[in-house]
Amino acid sequence: MKLHAIINDRQTDVQLWDEEARAVAEIDGRRYELDVHDSGANSFLLIADGRVFDCRVEDRPESGNPFGVVVGTTRYEIMLIDRKRLRGAANTGAQTDGAARIIAPMPGKIVRVLVKVGDQIASGAGIVVVEAMKMQNEIKSPKAGTVVALNYEVGSTVNGGDVLAVVE
Repeated sequence: MKLHAIINDRQTDVQLWDEEARAVAEIDGRRYELDVHDSGANSFLLIADGRVFDCRVEDRPESGNPFGVVVGTTRYEIMLIDRKRLRGAANTGAQTDGAARIIAPMPGKIVRVLVKVGDQIASGAGIVVVEAMKMQNEIKSPKAGTVVALNYEVGSTVNGGDVLAVVE
């Protein structure tokens, strides 16, 4: 499984897979092979190259939401982003009440706002441009309608999962 991760405000890609009863991770081109043993509620023993690490996961790891991981006495703030899942969620929008919530797919900075509150827009129309990792991504509306809310302005910093705008 390939994910994008933010670990203590540092962005990187992470590849995870199982290999012969071991967990394997590749981060920044470096391969980690771990024997993982459950040691209690949200606690694990990780064994790598003969070294044992006590690990505890705080909160519930979900794509786009930050959570804490404590290894020994060091705490890491981590956010995992499954790009495929977020892309699918962003394309469908949250439409249980007839409104589409335009969601930030990852942390970044708003560099352009392409609409104003009250604008009538078509499905697929650009709403905002978010810059992340030196790349600009135009975030589009999944439906036609009226822009009823813009939650950020140019220069604002956003987190993955933040609601950028609402279209009804």
